[in-house]
Amino acid sequence: MSKTNYVDFRTVKQTVSILQILDHYNLTSRFKRSQNGESLTGACPIHNGTNPTQFRVSIKKNCWNCFGDCKSGGNILDFVSRREDCTIREAAVRISEWFGLSSGNQSSSEHSEAASENESPRRSNRERQRPADNGTNRALGFALSNLDTEHPYLKERGLTADTVLLFGLGFCASGSMAGRVVVPIQEAKGEIVAYAGRWPGEPPSDVPKYRLPTGFKKSVELFNVHRAIEEPDEQPLVIVEGFFDCMMLVQNGYSRTVALMGSTLSREQEQLLRLHTTPESRIVLMLDEDEAGKAARAEIVQRLAVDRFVKIVRLPEHVTQPDQLSANELAELIGS
Repeated sequence: MSKTNYVDFRTVKQTVSILQILDHYNLTSRFKRSQNGESLTGACPIHNGTNPTQFRVSIKKNCWNCFGDCKSGGNILDFVSRREDCTIREAAVRISEWFGLSSGNQSSSEHSEAASENESPRRSNRERQRPADNGTNRALGFALSNLDTEHPYLKERGLTADTVLLFGLGFCASGSMAGRVVVPIQEAKGEIVAYAGRWPGEPPSDVPKYRLPTGFKKSVELFNVHRAIEEPDEQPLVIVEGFFDCMMLVQNGYSRTVALMGSTLSREQEQLLRLHTTPESRIVLMLDEDEAGKAARAEIVQRLAVDRFVKIVRLPEHVTQPDQLSANELAELIGS
């Protein structure tokens, strides 16, 4: 397949499962399946590890993570890229050929013309660089390893093992984030640009709840945006404030959720939202029920509602943050 041919990354990821990829490499039999059948555990087939618990696969979320020498994880494209030592695009091309997908048969020039006539701006703009007016964050080029993915705090926050795996969470015992649960922050293309460190529980009065790397520009990122933009346009795009708000909504089925990492919407974040939505998209604003959240809610709606449909969700009296809501309450408040 020529390098000039267009490859629909989303179609590849939605069509082919991680199990099919493992079967292609004759690897499935090497792994131990969990009792509920939703995950696999075994030695890493990428760096040929021997530890039977370092490589984990979430069948439900269609993702993998290596907590050993690879220090990485991701979707089927990431797996094939690492396994074949090739680019993400080359991985998508190979998967398309292995499984007989037709998404790669259209040239990039033809796709560009078709997109302008038939597709939403969000899809045709998917590969654009995010705004750089306020600078960008460099990709780290590594992932933290040896994280405790079974730390009690993660269960206290109501996160399942699959969600912990999907988001790459874990308690860090050494380094600058020692003593904290780390949350990888990825930009729109999925590159890790920072780790946020959350104190597990209520911190001492002189210790900040969160720690972010020096120089990290929070205002140019939207947490979970790289996953959210891969979801169908028909789903509402939910905006929340915090990491755990976002993760709990994803866990409850609202995969198209992003977090501001605070209560303010920066100009760069606003541009990201516009880039990956259309006037037909539905945006649901679900901020905390404190003074900062209420004030931000009014200001954000005023800006986005100029050319987007925005629904404000006010939380029930018994909760102050979205991650405290049950699945039924979320369904009632957000809808389908």
